[in-house]
Amino acid sequence: MRKAYASIAVALFAVQGIFAPAFAADAPIDITWAKLMPPAQQMNALKPKTFFSGSQPAPDDGGPPPPALPEGGFMSVKRKQPGSNQPPRVVTEYNGKRVKIGGYVVPLDFEATSVKEFLLVPFVGACIHVPPPPANQIVYVKSEKGFEIGGQFDPVWVTGTIKTEPAFTGLADAGYTIDADTVEHRKE
Repeated sequence: MRKAYASIAVALFAVQGIFAPAFAADAPIDITWAKLMPPAQQMNALKPKTFFSGSQPAPDDGGPPPPALPEGGFMSVKRKQPGSNQPPRVVTEYNGKRVKIGGYVVPLDFEATSVKEFLLVPFVGACIHVPPPPANQIVYVKSEKGFEIGGQFDPVWVTGTIKTEPAFTGLADAGYTIDADTVEHRKE
């Protein structure tokens, strides 16, 4: 009888040893917004300017900068930002990995209260009330099943496979895309 229990115990440990790595591989990597920012690179020094000046950076071709926009008109024009002719700087080590990240929803495609496509952003009101964060701080999320949104400013957890491919929406440019397995309301 003891030999039977011993052989069952050995078999259970063997099975656990075989399947444990598979279960561990399915566990998502918890990431924060700071981990989505690549290490800082030294940028060319830009001439300081006030926020409301309406001035624009000098063009890449070395020509003179365009004239300042009239007061109040500069907010409605999408201006060329330094480095905008290059893809967004992202952290490629997460490409193809299953991750979990928390943030706030900016709906893009929804039916009533069910959201299927949205931008995940690090703080409330990003892309709506203020200029959008940099592309490496915006994640375009596609949820095939969709999820019920409680309130516009409710925080969520998104779990799914992240890709380091940019997405260009009418609202903001995202540096990452996640195909969401789950979107859960987050308790703060």
